[in-house]
Amino acid sequence: MATVVAVIASTHHPFYYRASTATGEDRPPFADEWTSKILAFRETLTRARPDVLVMVGSDHFHQLWLDNMPQFLVGKAPFYDANWYNEEREFGLPRMLLKGQEDLSGHILRAGLDSGFDLAFSNELRIDHSITCPIITLRPEADLPIVPIYTNIFAPPLPQPKRFVQLGQAIRDIVESWPSHLRVAVIGTGHLSLELGGPRQFGPHGPDPEFDQRAVEWIANGDLDGCLREVTLDSLHSPGNATHGFMDFMLMMGVAGAGAKADYVDTLDLFHTMEAYFTWYPNGAPAA
Repeated sequence: MATVVAVIASTHHPFYYRASTATGEDRPPFADEWTSKILAFRETLTRARPDVLVMVGSDHFHQLWLDNMPQFLVGKAPFYDANWYNEEREFGLPRMLLKGQEDLSGHILRAGLDSGFDLAFSNELRIDHSITCPIITLRPEADLPIVPIYTNIFAPPLPQPKRFVQLGQAIRDIVESWPSHLRVAVIGTGHLSLELGGPRQFGPHGPDPEFDQRAVEWIANGDLDGCLREVTLDSLHSPGNATHGFMDFMLMMGVAGAGAKADYVDTLDLFHTMEAYFTWYPNGAPAA
């Protein structure tokens, strides 16, 4: 059966690519520290030697709109065009073409349905920065096949936080039941406190540093019970109007497992958000 060799959760800041590649006067003052942290974070995936990446993210109203909004969707295509025109224009993100792992996509869909998750699927999915940003930061060669999984964190009615956790637990079980010798890394991205278009968007840090601190502690310690006691669909409005993306972090806590302490934790306060990086090795840390 397949082996889950790494579980990785992070934020997906779309400006990293531009900041890290800028030179001279165009290079922001925080770029060197940010790049250094990303290089260390990247090594946690490299050490795991994955063959396939299962990528969890959320479409930012690029392909999925209010006329047809699935709660959970699995890509099932031989390849995926990546990044949209506005992401190229606003963030400087490159166009990408990513290979798909159709067999694993099919296995997740079949086993997911049989496990009580009515998963949607798409054979013509174009993906955005919630998935390409972690590829840029963690595997810039973009040479590994992927299975993209999109969650609905934007368009109410949203699934409850516990459903994200349950899906994460199911993804772990399903991947480990895939009849394959391949090594799989499950990577998901979300938000800590985040404000978009509101009065708290451009502060010196995220809009709710206290929430960010609690969130990092929940994730780092695998404290699913504590997280689920405090986090509700209503409570996530308070830290910032886009904080429901934290539920993708909760999904990844489900993949890692209740009580699983992260093997790698790092954060960086930027001008309007806290960046956060976590890695778990389910079978123990690989040799350096």
